[in-house]
Amino acid sequence: IPWDSAQLHLLSTAVQFGASVFEGIRCYETPDGPSIFRLPEHIRRLRDSCRIYRMPLEHDEATLIEACIETVRRNGLRSAYVRPMVLWGFGAPGLYPVGGSPLESYVASFPWGAYLGAEALEKGVDVCVSAWNRAAPNTFPVQAKAAGHYTNSTLVKTDAIANGFHEGICLGPDGRVSEGSGQNLFLIRDGLLVTPTLDGTSLAGITRDAVMTIARDLGIEVRDQPVPREMLYAADELFLCGTASEVTPIRSVDHIEVGSGGRGPVTEAIQSRFLAIARGEAEDRWGWRTPV
Repeated sequence: IPWDSAQLHLLSTAVQFGASVFEGIRCYETPDGPSIFRLPEHIRRLRDSCRIYRMPLEHDEATLIEACIETVRRNGLRSAYVRPMVLWGFGAPGLYPVGGSPLESYVASFPWGAYLGAEALEKGVDVCVSAWNRAAPNTFPVQAKAAGHYTNSTLVKTDAIANGFHEGICLGPDGRVSEGSGQNLFLIRDGLLVTPTLDGTSLAGITRDAVMTIARDLGIEVRDQPVPREMLYAADELFLCGTASEVTPIRSVDHIEVGSGGRGPVTEAIQSRFLAIARGEAEDRWGWRTPV
Protein backbone atom coordinates (compact mmCIF):
# COMPACT_ATOMS: atom_id res chain seq x y z
CA ILE A 1 0.00 0.00 0.00
CA PRO A 2 1.53 3.39 -0.91
CA TRP A 3 2.14 5.59 2.13
CA ASP A 4 -0.50 8.19 1.16
CA SER A 5 -3.07 5.50 0.38
CA ALA A 6 -2.94 3.79 3.78
CA GLN A 7 -6.34 4.65 5.27
CA LEU A 8 -8.52 3.59 8.18
CA HIS A 9 -12.11 4.61 8.81
CA LEU A 10 -12.66 7.29 11.45
CA LEU A 11 -15.21 5.07 13.20
CA SER A 12 -13.12 1.92 13.19
CA THR A 13 -13.07 0.19 16.58
CA ALA A 14 -9.30 0.73 16.75
CA VAL A 15 -9.67 4.51 16.42
CA GLN A 16 -12.63 4.81 18.79
CA PHE A 17 -11.38 2.54 21.56
CA GLY A 18 -7.66 1.92 21.01
CA ALA A 19 -8.49 -1.68 20.10
CA SER A 20 -5.23 -2.63 18.41
CA VAL A 21 -1.98 -4.37 19.27
CA PHE A 22 1.39 -3.65 17.74
CA GLU A 23 5.15 -4.07 17.85
CA GLY A 24 8.05 -1.71 17.27
CA ILE A 25 11.10 -3.40 15.72
CA ARG A 26 14.37 -1.93 14.50
CA CYS A 27 16.13 -2.87 11.31
CA TYR A 28 19.83 -1.96 11.37
CA GLU A 29 22.22 -1.45 8.49
CA THR A 30 25.03 -3.99 8.79
CA PRO A 31 28.07 -4.84 6.63
CA ASP A 32 26.01 -7.72 5.22
CA GLY A 33 22.95 -5.59 4.47
CA PRO A 34 19.82 -4.69 6.46
CA SER A 35 19.13 -6.89 9.48
CA ILE A 36 16.03 -6.88 11.70
CA PHE A 37 16.78 -7.16 15.41
CA ARG A 38 15.04 -9.95 17.33
CA LEU A 39 12.22 -10.24 14.82
CA PRO A 40 10.85 -13.68 15.92
CA GLU A 41 10.67 -12.54 19.56
CA HIS A 42 8.68 -9.46 18.57
CA ILE A 43 6.29 -11.46 16.42
CA ARG A 44 5.74 -13.96 19.22
CA ARG A 45 4.81 -11.07 21.55
CA LEU A 46 2.45 -9.69 18.90
CA ARG A 47 0.69 -13.03 18.68
CA ASP A 48 0.57 -13.26 22.48
CA SER A 49 -1.03 -9.81 22.60
CA CYS A 50 -3.69 -11.01 20.15
CA ARG A 51 -4.43 -14.03 22.35
CA ILE A 52 -4.75 -11.90 25.48
CA TYR A 53 -7.18 -9.53 23.74
CA ARG A 54 -9.07 -12.40 22.05
CA MET A 55 -8.19 -11.23 18.56
CA PRO A 56 -8.51 -14.23 16.18
CA LEU A 57 -5.31 -13.57 14.23
CA GLU A 58 -5.28 -15.75 11.09
CA HIS A 59 -1.60 -15.29 10.21
CA ASP A 60 1.03 -17.66 11.55
CA GLU A 61 4.46 -16.61 12.80
CA ALA A 62 6.27 -17.40 9.54
CA THR A 63 3.83 -15.30 7.51
CA LEU A 64 4.21 -12.31 9.80
CA ILE A 65 8.00 -12.57 9.83
CA GLU A 66 8.13 -12.69 6.04
CA ALA A 67 5.76 -9.70 5.82
CA CYS A 68 8.13 -7.63 7.99
CA ILE A 69 11.14 -8.62 5.89
CA GLU A 70 9.32 -7.95 2.62
CA THR A 71 8.10 -4.53 3.75
CA VAL A 72 11.65 -3.40 4.49
CA ARG A 73 12.88 -4.93 1.22
CA ARG A 74 10.20 -3.39 -1.00
CA ASN A 75 10.75 0.06 0.51
CA GLY A 76 14.47 -0.21 -0.23
CA LEU A 77 15.42 0.68 3.35
CA ARG A 78 18.87 0.06 4.83
CA SER A 79 17.81 0.91 8.37
CA ALA A 80 14.23 1.30 9.49
CA TYR A 81 11.59 1.10 12.16
CA VAL A 82 9.16 -1.75 11.49
CA ARG A 83 5.63 -1.51 12.87
CA PRO A 84 3.37 -4.59 12.56
CA MET A 85 -0.17 -3.92 13.75
CA VAL A 86 -3.34 -5.95 14.27
CA LEU A 87 -6.50 -3.90 14.72
CA TRP A 88 -10.26 -3.98 14.68
CA GLY A 89 -11.61 -2.07 11.68
CA PHE A 90 -14.96 -0.41 10.93
CA GLY A 91 -18.15 -2.27 11.74
CA ALA A 92 -19.45 -2.73 15.27
CA PRO A 93 -20.38 0.60 16.92
CA GLY A 94 -19.78 -0.61 20.46
CA LEU A 95 -17.04 -2.11 22.58
CA TYR A 96 -17.52 -5.70 21.39
CA PRO A 97 -16.04 -5.98 17.89
CA VAL A 98 -16.14 -9.76 17.35
CA GLY A 99 -18.44 -10.62 14.47
CA GLY A 100 -19.12 -6.96 13.73
CA SER A 101 -15.74 -5.50 12.79
CA PRO A 102 -13.04 -6.97 10.55
CA LEU A 103 -9.71 -7.85 12.11
CA GLU A 104 -7.05 -6.22 9.94
CA SER A 105 -3.28 -6.75 9.91
CA TYR A 106 -0.66 -4.34 8.55
CA VAL A 107 3.11 -3.87 8.55
CA ALA A 108 4.65 -0.43 8.04
CA SER A 109 8.33 0.46 7.79
CA PHE A 110 9.99 3.85 7.72
CA PRO A 111 13.29 5.54 8.62
CA TRP A 112 13.65 6.62 12.26
CA GLY A 113 16.77 7.77 14.05
CA ALA A 114 17.60 7.81 17.76
CA TYR A 115 14.35 8.18 19.71
CA LEU A 116 15.72 10.62 22.30
CA GLY A 117 18.24 12.21 19.95
CA ALA A 118 21.66 11.08 18.73
CA GLU A 119 23.47 12.93 21.54
CA ALA A 120 21.40 11.16 24.19
CA LEU A 121 23.18 7.85 23.59
CA GLU A 122 26.44 9.45 24.72
CA LYS A 123 25.50 12.35 26.98
CA GLY A 124 22.36 10.92 28.57
CA VAL A 125 18.97 12.44 29.34
CA ASP A 126 17.30 14.24 32.22
CA VAL A 127 14.24 12.50 33.64
CA CYS A 128 11.67 13.03 36.36
CA VAL A 129 9.53 10.71 38.43
CA SER A 130 6.13 11.20 36.88
CA ALA A 131 3.03 12.33 38.73
CA TRP A 132 1.19 9.69 36.69
CA ASN A 133 1.42 6.11 38.00
CA ARG A 134 1.16 2.88 36.08
CA ALA A 135 -2.14 1.04 36.50
CA ALA A 136 -2.51 -1.72 39.07
CA PRO A 137 -2.13 -5.37 38.03
CA ASN A 138 -5.35 -6.85 36.65
CA THR A 139 -6.42 -3.41 35.44
CA PHE A 140 -4.78 -3.68 32.03
CA PRO A 141 -2.91 -6.76 30.78
CA VAL A 142 0.45 -5.01 30.51
CA GLN A 143 2.18 -7.98 28.89
CA ALA A 144 0.05 -7.23 25.83
CA LYS A 145 1.43 -4.34 23.78
CA ALA A 146 -1.88 -2.64 23.05
CA ALA A 147 -2.44 0.86 21.71
CA GLY A 148 -4.97 1.79 24.37
CA HIS A 149 -2.40 1.26 27.13
CA TYR A 150 -0.29 4.09 25.73
CA THR A 151 -2.67 6.87 26.75
CA ASN A 152 -0.98 6.57 30.15
CA SER A 153 2.44 6.78 28.47
CA THR A 154 1.37 9.89 26.56
CA LEU A 155 0.45 11.60 29.83
CA VAL A 156 3.82 10.65 31.35
CA LYS A 157 5.83 11.84 28.33
CA THR A 158 3.85 15.06 27.85
CA ASP A 159 4.07 15.98 31.52
CA ALA A 160 7.82 15.34 31.58
CA ILE A 161 8.50 17.53 28.54
CA ALA A 162 6.22 20.29 29.83
CA ASN A 163 8.36 20.40 32.97
CA GLY A 164 11.67 20.56 31.11
CA PHE A 165 12.71 16.88 31.15
CA HIS A 166 13.34 14.43 28.32
CA GLU A 167 11.45 11.53 29.88
CA GLY A 168 9.37 10.40 32.83
CA ILE A 169 9.77 7.38 35.09
CA CYS A 170 6.58 5.73 36.28
CA LEU A 171 5.88 4.31 39.69
CA GLY A 172 3.48 1.45 40.22
CA PRO A 173 0.42 1.76 42.47
CA ASP A 174 2.55 0.61 45.44
CA GLY A 175 4.94 3.55 44.95
CA ARG A 176 7.84 1.47 43.64
CA VAL A 177 9.59 1.97 40.30
CA SER A 178 7.92 0.42 37.26
CA GLU A 179 9.38 1.69 33.95
CA GLY A 180 9.73 4.73 31.69
CA SER A 181 6.96 6.08 29.48
CA GLY A 182 7.85 3.47 26.86
CA GLN A 183 11.08 1.87 28.10
CA ASN A 184 12.38 -0.44 30.77
CA LEU A 185 14.84 0.85 33.34
CA PHE A 186 18.12 -0.38 34.83
CA LEU A 187 20.30 0.96 37.62
CA ILE A 188 23.86 0.15 38.65
CA ARG A 189 24.98 0.23 42.27
CA ASP A 190 28.43 -1.05 43.32
CA GLY A 191 28.77 -2.94 40.04
CA LEU A 192 25.42 -4.74 40.42
CA LEU A 193 22.88 -4.30 37.62
CA VAL A 194 19.30 -4.04 38.93
CA THR A 195 16.01 -3.84 37.06
CA PRO A 196 12.47 -3.63 38.51
CA THR A 197 10.76 -6.98 38.67
CA LEU A 198 7.88 -7.64 36.26
CA ASP A 199 5.06 -7.13 38.75
CA GLY A 200 2.12 -6.61 36.42
CA THR A 201 2.78 -2.88 35.89
CA SER A 202 5.50 -2.99 33.20
CA LEU A 203 6.11 -4.59 29.82
CA ALA A 204 8.47 -7.54 29.49
CA GLY A 205 10.76 -5.72 27.10
CA ILE A 206 12.67 -7.63 24.43
CA THR A 207 15.54 -5.14 24.70
CA ARG A 208 15.38 -5.59 28.49
CA ASP A 209 15.99 -9.29 27.97
CA ALA A 210 18.87 -8.55 25.57
CA VAL A 211 20.49 -6.20 28.10
CA MET A 212 20.32 -8.84 30.84
CA THR A 213 21.80 -11.46 28.50
CA ILE A 214 24.63 -9.16 27.42
CA ALA A 215 25.38 -8.07 31.00
CA ARG A 216 25.70 -11.65 32.23
CA ASP A 217 27.95 -12.44 29.29
CA LEU A 218 30.15 -9.50 30.31
CA GLY A 219 30.42 -10.93 33.82
CA ILE A 220 28.06 -8.37 35.40
CA GLU A 221 25.75 -9.65 38.11
CA VAL A 222 22.10 -8.98 37.27
CA ARG A 223 19.27 -8.80 39.76
CA ASP A 224 15.55 -8.54 39.05
CA GLN A 225 13.93 -7.09 42.18
CA PRO A 226 11.49 -4.49 43.54
CA VAL A 227 13.03 -1.00 43.29
CA PRO A 228 12.00 1.76 45.71
CA ARG A 229 12.01 5.30 44.32
CA GLU A 230 14.94 6.43 46.45
CA MET A 231 17.26 3.92 44.73
CA LEU A 232 17.05 6.16 41.64
CA TYR A 233 18.72 9.00 43.53
CA ALA A 234 21.44 6.81 45.06
CA ALA A 235 22.35 4.85 41.92
CA ASP A 236 25.86 5.01 40.43
CA GLU A 237 24.39 4.73 36.93
CA LEU A 238 20.94 4.61 35.36
CA PHE A 239 19.74 3.87 31.85
CA LEU A 240 16.59 3.34 29.83
CA CYS A 241 16.26 0.61 27.23
CA GLY A 242 13.80 -0.29 24.52
CA THR A 243 13.56 -0.80 20.78
CA ALA A 244 13.21 2.93 20.11
CA SER A 245 15.48 4.13 22.94
CA GLU A 246 18.07 1.35 22.49
CA VAL A 247 20.33 1.88 25.56
CA THR A 248 20.09 5.51 26.71
CA PRO A 249 21.93 6.76 29.81
CA ILE A 250 20.15 8.89 32.42
CA ARG A 251 22.23 11.79 33.70
CA SER A 252 19.77 13.18 36.27
CA VAL A 253 16.53 12.31 38.06
CA ASP A 254 14.39 15.14 39.45
CA HIS A 255 17.43 17.45 39.02
CA ILE A 256 19.61 15.11 41.12
CA GLU A 257 22.75 14.15 39.19
CA VAL A 258 23.29 10.44 38.63
CA GLY A 259 26.86 9.36 39.35
CA SER A 260 29.21 11.65 37.44
CA GLY A 261 26.31 13.11 35.46
CA GLY A 262 26.96 11.22 32.23
CA ARG A 263 27.24 7.77 30.72
CA GLY A 264 28.87 5.45 33.25
CA PRO A 265 31.30 2.61 32.45
CA VAL A 266 28.83 -0.25 32.95
CA THR A 267 26.19 1.48 30.82
CA GLU A 268 28.78 2.17 28.13
CA ALA A 269 29.97 -1.45 28.07
CA ILE A 270 26.43 -2.80 27.70
CA GLN A 271 25.43 -0.14 25.17
CA SER A 272 28.54 -0.73 23.08
CA ARG A 273 28.02 -4.50 22.92
CA PHE A 274 24.29 -4.13 22.22
CA LEU A 275 24.81 -1.76 19.29
CA ALA A 276 27.74 -3.76 17.94
CA ILE A 277 25.60 -6.90 17.76
CA ALA A 278 22.61 -5.07 16.26
CA ARG A 279 24.78 -3.33 13.65
CA GLY A 280 26.61 -6.48 12.63
CA GLU A 281 29.93 -5.35 14.11
CA ALA A 282 30.08 -8.19 16.65
CA GLU A 283 29.30 -11.90 16.58
CA ASP A 284 25.59 -12.69 16.77
CA ARG A 285 25.96 -15.42 19.36
CA TRP A 286 22.27 -15.58 20.24
CA GLY A 287 20.83 -15.42 16.73
CA TRP A 288 19.22 -12.01 17.18
CA ARG A 289 19.69 -10.71 13.63
CA THR A 290 17.33 -11.63 10.78
CA PRO A 291 18.79 -10.61 7.40
CA VAL A 292 16.55 -8.86 4.89
